[in-house]
Amino acid sequence: MTDLAIAANGLRKSYGDKTVLDGVDLAVPQGTIFALLGPNGAGKTTAVKILSTLVTADAGDLHVGGHDLATDPQAVRAAIGVTGQFSAVDGLITGEENMLLMADLHHLSRGEGRRTAAELLERFDLTEAAKKPASTYSGGMKRRLDLAMTLVGNPRIIFLDEPTTGLDPRSRHSMWQIIRELVSDGVTVFLTTQYLEEADELADRIAVLHDGKIAAEGTAEELKRLIPGGHVRLRFADPSAYQSAASALREATRDDEALALQIPSDGSQRELRSVLDRLDSAGIEADELTVHTPDLDDVFFALTGPADVPNQPKEAVR
Repeated sequence: MTDLAIAANGLRKSYGDKTVLDGVDLAVPQGTIFALLGPNGAGKTTAVKILSTLVTADAGDLHVGGHDLATDPQAVRAAIGVTGQFSAVDGLITGEENMLLMADLHHLSRGEGRRTAAELLERFDLTEAAKKPASTYSGGMKRRLDLAMTLVGNPRIIFLDEPTTGLDPRSRHSMWQIIRELVSDGVTVFLTTQYLEEADELADRIAVLHDGKIAAEGTAEELKRLIPGGHVRLRFADPSAYQSAASALREATRDDEALALQIPSDGSQRELRSVLDRLDSAGIEADELTVHTPDLDDVFFALTGPADVPNQPKEAVR
């Protein structure tokens, strides 16, 4: 248990007759990024609220930072930071005043609070805007301030609930870089997201939550290998070369109009070499070769069904 920042076994939560989490198991090693992926209403935010002591679970053996959530929630709160879906920034006061307010809440001395606030504002590129009302900040700036406020207490485990929702691509990439830097300092990040690209870019491990259960868990590459559909596509300019290749690769699906062949493949170097060797042996050369391996979009479709796919902006869908 000591090498796990977060460990949940049999996590359950219902609201009335609606089961939101139905026996969820999670294991998040220290110093890693764990992404909980799922459509709207899958239970991602409920999981974060429970693990961050904001909501009580109906059942489950839950440990965060080595502390039992049921018997020692205060120790859990001291070890974690939470950045929710909706900004905790007070727009009526300045960025600096928001930071100093958090320092007061963490019982830092006046000097230590000012020093911590200044360091974090500089780290998040907010020094120039520090004296301005937070209501004048852009969405990306508010998100950075939100995360800076979360770090005032120097938490070793941070829950980020859909931290880049509504941000433009540049702000999203900026937030990704900040998250990577946090983990390089040894912080554990528990991230929920609807953006498939975000999970693929950041997470050491990903769990897909669907209908209150973990539908699949693993690295991005492991999840992609769960899904069939990988293939090699060969296109030919010469009809006779196409016919010869179709004879040599009888398992291929033909597209006579495009003069293209599609061969099932896991995308590995070994399988690709096998296809090329067979073409070489027959003295055939393809004019175009493309390899398609399933991506997280394919995984999401397969595990949750097309109707549940999040409404993603185009830049998040590859």
